[in-house]
Amino acid sequence: MLESALDLSLRRDRLPLITRATFSALAGFVTCLVLLTVLVEYAFGLPLAAASLAALPFAVISSAVALLNSAGLPDDAREFVVYESSLSDIIGILVFYAWLQAHGSVSAFATSFFGGGLLSLVVAVVAAIGLVYLINRIEGHVRFLPLLAGLALIYAVGKQLHLSPLIVVLVCGLLMNNTHLLRRAGQLGAICRPGYQGTLSEFKGLVGELTFATKSFFFLLLGYWTDVQHMADWRAWALMVAAVGVIYPARFAILAVMRQTHGRRLLWIAPRGLITVLLFLAAAETGMLGEFPFGAVMLLVLVTSTATALAHRAQKE
Repeated sequence: MLESALDLSLRRDRLPLITRATFSALAGFVTCLVLLTVLVEYAFGLPLAAASLAALPFAVISSAVALLNSAGLPDDAREFVVYESSLSDIIGILVFYAWLQAHGSVSAFATSFFGGGLLSLVVAVVAAIGLVYLINRIEGHVRFLPLLAGLALIYAVGKQLHLSPLIVVLVCGLLMNNTHLLRRAGQLGAICRPGYQGTLSEFKGLVGELTFATKSFFFLLLGYWTDVQHMADWRAWALMVAAVGVIYPARFAILAVMRQTHGRRLLWIAPRGLITVLLFLAAAETGMLGEFPFGAVMLLVLVTSTATALAHRAQKE
């Protein structure tokens, strides 16, 4: 997410695209969550609170996979994927932990969701300004690793406090690449020194290499950790097919309603991945899911990621 955010420019003419991406992320998340919750509730006999926890990871687009396969798209479509997948992750995490802490109480959920989102945004802005200040002040041979370590620390603290650390990462990347926003805030614009763009270009190169290494390591561990026996369960296959039957028709309808440019290309870029697995593991630790087939999670990740990869290959050809 940081790598992609560092390539985005926030300009007034991009507001319509950001608005469409926000609507798509929110509408897709809500539609999939409602339909899959009903499906899980009736298929496995779970209470509403447990069924929604089990269905929620299936409703979130994985930015780690989506961003990787958006490189061949036109600029507008690529930016749409970046904003949509990033916002889908953020919304999913906020809703998941707010609902997990609410214990079925709607009022407690609203307080945790809106309060946590607002606090995450405040922390993100402060952290972003701090990183821009440091990148303009740090000198010497070792400049960027302390910045990445500080960002990782902020991410970990936000995760422990059940905030949305992805908001911090997204805002930091956007502000670092759009320092003209600081200049509009008066004296804050003075923290950017001459030569900042050159330093930022070096930082982008380092982030790109580290991102590639991190993604490769994650997928290696994911394959090592997967239990094939869970994936052989017929219930897992049935749930995966039903989830696919919800995800892509809902996405097709949303893109059609918005009349989104390059809608046919964007249709298949709705993968489930790292965020899906992590949220489901957190839900399983509550002990509320009973005999829910875990293999369905891995099957859905494989099927949707394969569809995204094939669409990416077709775009290149």
